[in-house]
Amino acid sequence: QVQLVESGGGLVQAGGSLRLSCAASGKIFKINDMGWYRQAPGKQRELVAAITRNGSTNYADSVKGRFTISRDNAKNTMYLQMNSLKPEDTAAYYCNADLLSYSGGLYYKNDYWGQGTQVAVSS
Repeated sequence: QVQLVESGGGLVQAGGSLRLSCAASGKIFKINDMGWYRQAPGKQRELVAAITRNGSTNYADSVKGRFTISRDNAKNTMYLQMNSLKPEDTAAYYCNADLLSYSGGLYYKNDYWGQGTQVAVSS
């Protein structure tokens, strides 16, 4: 079984920083694209930042210049450094990974989600 586990969320004052981590575990052959999404109460889930296996990144306009996405392929881990946090960044943050897993001599390509970590920014 493949699992994605996020950590690093919490409560922070506006202007503060948090660093989220997403660790993938299980019978993983290769992780392709990864991304961070967030969902605020009453709103749709939205892409925050994405990163390809070779490190190419893209960001939502609302977080450009404040958030930095990175990954460590050797550790199957992705990070999101969030600086200059604003109250509007308050949401549940989810990691997503497009990966190849293996089982019984076969490979499977699937899209996986973590369970989410809560970020709350007070004004």
